[in-house]
Amino acid sequence: MFRRLLIANRGEIAIRVARTAREMGIHCVGVFSEADRRALHRRAMDESVEIGGPLPADSYLNIAHVLRAAHQAGVEAIHPGYGFLSENPTFAARCAEEGFVFVGPPAEALALSGDKIAARRTMSAAGVPVTQGVDRVIQSPDDAHVVAGEIGYPVLFKATAGGGGIGMARVDRPSELARAFEAARDVALANFGNPDLFLEKFLQRARHVEIQVLVDARRAVGFVERECSVQRRHQKLVEETPSPAVSRALRSRLIDVAVRGLQAMRYRNAGTVEFLLHDRRFTFNEVNARLQVEHPITEAVTGVDLVRQQLRIAAGDGLEVSPSEVAHRGHAIECRVNAEDPIRNFLPSPGRIVAYRAPSGPGVRVDSGVTDGSVIPPFYDPLVAKLIVHRRSRTLAIEQMRRSVDAFEIRGIHTNLPFHRAILRTSAFTRGDLWTTMVADLRIAEKIRGRGPWEERIAAIAAALVAADRLSMGPTFPVERSPTSKWALAGRQSQLAGGGHAVPPRRRW
Repeated sequence: MFRRLLIANRGEIAIRVARTAREMGIHCVGVFSEADRRALHRRAMDESVEIGGPLPADSYLNIAHVLRAAHQAGVEAIHPGYGFLSENPTFAARCAEEGFVFVGPPAEALALSGDKIAARRTMSAAGVPVTQGVDRVIQSPDDAHVVAGEIGYPVLFKATAGGGGIGMARVDRPSELARAFEAARDVALANFGNPDLFLEKFLQRARHVEIQVLVDARRAVGFVERECSVQRRHQKLVEETPSPAVSRALRSRLIDVAVRGLQAMRYRNAGTVEFLLHDRRFTFNEVNARLQVEHPITEAVTGVDLVRQQLRIAAGDGLEVSPSEVAHRGHAIECRVNAEDPIRNFLPSPGRIVAYRAPSGPGVRVDSGVTDGSVIPPFYDPLVAKLIVHRRSRTLAIEQMRRSVDAFEIRGIHTNLPFHRAILRTSAFTRGDLWTTMVADLRIAEKIRGRGPWEERIAAIAAALVAADRLSMGPTFPVERSPTSKWALAGRQSQLAGGGHAVPPRRRW
């Protein structure tokens, strides 16, 4: 196992990776930008190195600066987290060239998964159903008209080098196609340096389900699906596992094709295969060649520490679990808490947090990158924290999440907690009737704005009263500066496997 690890990220994911790495006895080296000199993730590290200015291109996206920090710190491996350089094949290749182990897939697999057309072809050749569309670049609006006429409207432009929902444009009728083509090309060029687009059929009222897979040199292990259909503008906001729409037989098929597809890519480490579920049929969407933001809900229901498995695979130690040993227990839900104002069309809300009180208790986990006094810079992703709950059933998990969202207090900035309060109380969410455009179709944002400032103030006061009544506060997993004790390790395993309840040794769920 590695002795020294550089974590090339910031915020909650840097803290999350460091927590497991330090439990494994690994010396953690963090990086930070000029804007993050006082950031919480620095405290989670044994040491940290400044890597540049506040803009991502000058720091967290700057390969030369990150590698210089790795050399300076004398590390053996680099964990990229998610976002930034995590799916950059050039970075993975440079790590190998300069003698560092990249904790993720090989550069070749990253290049293949990052090229959406090549990924579609590979999956199709491996027998994985793909969404109706074309496996080539759309050359012009006229070309798009021909293809759209063949597959039928609505259609979806997607960036060949895209990801994270960026560079996508839905087209419902021919008159919208030319404008959407140009707009999507501009977005793709600005974000990925590549304007190329392809075209797929847009599936209406489809679900987004995904399969987490771990692959080492000997075997691949697929996990229970995650349901990620609650999205806004293709950005996930609420995730849960298992999906209320997936049967045991369908789950088995999803895991089988996900594993088969990643093996066809000669994949290693943690990866997620995304599918669209429509009319009881599923089709391939894309591969996320990294640790997912929503990985904690998989950890909650399976008891498997995915970061630990990532590090073991990268070090050549192999997986500690086999397909026959991976079962799931109960139901977990995650809400992404973002620094955005849902009353003002989800505008970013940078600034200083003057009060931060996270919910706690059995079955509640908070992965956070902030605390009292933390500053949210305007340069990065707005994710502030991830709120995860785990209960015996979906009904109990929803009830727990509603209470936890109400108890979550963040003052000084705007957050999307009002959005979560609203979506969790819709009848569609309660009965498990989920689809990728439900936030827009149900006009959730408009309903929040329609409440007005007094209603929001009353809701905030009610949440504060609930928070004041709790016996304990703070994050579920505080960062420890001393070596991890056996008590902390036992509690950590309990949180992973049972949501705060004692877990008998050797017992499998």
